[in-house]
Amino acid sequence: MSFSVETGIPVLTVFLQGLLSFFSPCVLPLVPLYVTYLSGGAKVVEKDGTIRYPRGKVLLHTLCFVIGISFAFFALGFGFSALGRFFSGNRTMFARISGILMILFGIYQTGILGHLKAADKEHRIHFRLDKFSMNPLVALVFGFTFSFAWTPCVGPALASVLLMVSTASSPALGYLLIGVYTAGFVIPFLAVGLFTGTVLDFFRKHQKIVRYSVKGGAVLMILLGVMTFTGWMNGLTGYLSSIGGQNSVSVAEQEANTSAGEDSGEGGTGNDGTDNGGTVSDSSAAEPSGQEDTSGSESVDSEEELPDAPDFTLTDQYGNTHTLSEYRGKTVFLNFWATWCGPCKMEMPDIQALYEEYGENSENLIVLGVANPKTEENPGNADESQEDVEAFLEENGYTYPVAMDTTGEIFQTYGISAFPTTFMITEEGKVFGYASGTLTSDMIRSIVEQTMTGVRE
Repeated sequence: MSFSVETGIPVLTVFLQGLLSFFSPCVLPLVPLYVTYLSGGAKVVEKDGTIRYPRGKVLLHTLCFVIGISFAFFALGFGFSALGRFFSGNRTMFARISGILMILFGIYQTGILGHLKAADKEHRIHFRLDKFSMNPLVALVFGFTFSFAWTPCVGPALASVLLMVSTASSPALGYLLIGVYTAGFVIPFLAVGLFTGTVLDFFRKHQKIVRYSVKGGAVLMILLGVMTFTGWMNGLTGYLSSIGGQNSVSVAEQEANTSAGEDSGEGGTGNDGTDNGGTVSDSSAAEPSGQEDTSGSESVDSEEELPDAPDFTLTDQYGNTHTLSEYRGKTVFLNFWATWCGPCKMEMPDIQALYEEYGENSENLIVLGVANPKTEENPGNADESQEDVEAFLEENGYTYPVAMDTTGEIFQTYGISAFPTTFMITEEGKVFGYASGTLTSDMIRSIVEQTMTGVRE
């Protein structure tokens, strides 16, 4: 259920983007965590008591850890298939499992559980605490679970690769290119692993320094585990959080919102106050299905082939209310983004141009952004405060309406797993397709045309 857009991306471009992704705000926050892993798990104590950090072991842990984290890229490729919905819907659960593992590993790393070894022998408990120390499997599992607490910033190259994955004609090539992206992503981590091992090895003669650094790393590990479990890690790094909106909007809630709209007769408005109301739909909160499209021109003859777009009512930066179901009769360009997201900033000028081209929501296309600002009740949301989001829009001259999802329910309902993500919704209120990652001006116009005509190119 995606668009057919030309995605001829050179392999070298994908590889270089993976290489440069290491330096993005989405990845750098992971580096201290990774160094902490090495401090407590890669050390080897010799018979004479000296500590060393084998370079091969460090690099092996590095490789396993990054492979685990890279699962996020492949999860994006699952899209709205059953498997994709499973991973997206259980993101919070995996993040909390990750937090618990970090806390347990940190506690073990402090050494305060050392006395339990005697208890193990006395009560014949066969649980070996040292088995919990860092090893390739633990590194892989940690990377895997941590990827669910992490939403990558998806740039144009990876976005195009994800579009290839979502089409029936080129999923294998798409996943192959994701592998190339991952290969580029691994190299800087391997360099950090090599450098970290060298530095730690340098201090092997200073046992007290190493001992204290391990304790400090353990405390950091516990702290990061708590932050990941509670959702505060998301707020710190700018990653997507669903703590404030764990439950999808229910059918009952959708019907209540629809009924309220019918009684009041109010429609969504643009920033100019123009009424954009339409016929109210009785849509449910069912998530989009995982149907795939074949290549070539294809007309969508039956609306039953397309899932209903989950309805919502949100207020934008101008104080105007937008109810999605009241935009029936018009095509909707729905864009999920964040102020800290570089790829989002790349496409926003083109979205603004689209908004102006179609009469600032006065014609047959509605352009609507959705942000997830922090609030006192939901401090773990994806973006800064609503005031900061509004200031960002004003400073950059973006006037198209941006609805504020302060609870995170809409982000959760739509299964947002990357920024930016754009949904195209038909005049009948159906999800025609979606795209994760930066869209160029040509791609934006292509998906708008495909949605309006009902024909996938």
